[in-house]
Amino acid sequence: MNPSAVSVPELVAAIVFALAVLHTFSTKLFAHLAHTQPRHAGLWHLLGEVEVVFGFWAFVLVVALFLLTGKTDAVDYMESRNFTEPLFVFVIMVIAASRPILEFCAATVRFLAGLLPLSRGLGIYFLCLSLVPLLGSFITEPAAMTLAALMLRDRYFAAGISRRLKYATLGVLFVNVSIGGTLTSFGAPPVLMVAATWEWTTAFMFATFGWKAMLAVLINALILSVLFRAELGRVGGAEGREERPPVPVSVAFIHLAFLVGVVVFAHHPAVFMGLFLFFLGYTEAYERYQDRLILREGLLVAFFLAGLVVLGGLQQWWLQRTLVGVEPTVLFFLATGLTAITDNAALTYLASLVQGVTPEFKYAIVAGAVTGGGLTVIANAPNPAGISILKSSFADGSVSPLGLLAAALPPTLVSMAAFLLL
Repeated sequence: MNPSAVSVPELVAAIVFALAVLHTFSTKLFAHLAHTQPRHAGLWHLLGEVEVVFGFWAFVLVVALFLLTGKTDAVDYMESRNFTEPLFVFVIMVIAASRPILEFCAATVRFLAGLLPLSRGLGIYFLCLSLVPLLGSFITEPAAMTLAALMLRDRYFAAGISRRLKYATLGVLFVNVSIGGTLTSFGAPPVLMVAATWEWTTAFMFATFGWKAMLAVLINALILSVLFRAELGRVGGAEGREERPPVPVSVAFIHLAFLVGVVVFAHHPAVFMGLFLFFLGYTEAYERYQDRLILREGLLVAFFLAGLVVLGGLQQWWLQRTLVGVEPTVLFFLATGLTAITDNAALTYLASLVQGVTPEFKYAIVAGAVTGGGLTVIANAPNPAGISILKSSFADGSVSPLGLLAAALPPTLVSMAAFLLL
């Protein structure tokens, strides 16, 4: 038997994965059907939730594996999957979106905006798309995405900005978060997947990727802020929240300590889940300083990522064959494109399994993976978190995948230029 031959389960998994990708581009259709066919509105709403897509098709794949290989092999495959990242994203998303951390970050952004030679609304908007994504290198990209999305939602999306500005903001936010995590060796999921194997330190990341990413992030945020300065000036960056007693500094710092603890133990689910349970108890004890925790939104995002883990585990046969033996510049463009239909962390993980690769190969695959991380909702692990927070501000409560793709292309081109030419 040819060892390189594709097995039936692998072929079925590839087909199911392709259907899942196609489904992500069809969520707008299902959301529309929920309004036009109320008799089955519940089903259409379920299929129109982008966070449900990969979990749904992962279930389909598990059933198919059960029928093709039997119960034992199907269960063994599920138990071989590593669900640390979905669990981590869930925990970090809920903690980062807590009221004390949001108010602390918002106060910091307001202070820094006052130092900029810009109007208040424009300055805060610029920092939400530049400073906060760059913080992803230190507090992790999922936390940065959650913070930026919530501040943008409360200050700008809730104020009724135009549809064009909403999509443009989403595109730049996703791209900037994806590349903004490359200043360190632990902030971005696609970097985490290769850092230990390839012995990439934080100093190496900043010298090789980080400063280029910083420049691209600032250019993307500045261009969008200038293009929409008139509309942003009218909005003014005012938060639509009622006046409440301020959160004590001690409470804010305890929340930040929980956040830091989860980041430090990001690879140890037993530890960070324990911290999270302790965090839930603390928020219950000091409920007067809290808003509703985004548990539902976090669980949906975790469900999405867990589905991607299940589906992605059987895509290695075609992904790795696609990557081997490709010239570095071509590989950069290929990785950017493949990221749009896979997950950039899965892509770099598969690349780390290839033996005897050159430094040019390593740079091209990681640079391409982070560059394409804003093109689709599945391209980067934090993207579903951003969609979950902001989608209610869009028509039918859903984001058009083609609209996101079109909005993310210009900042993606800026990122490509930074990583290829600098």
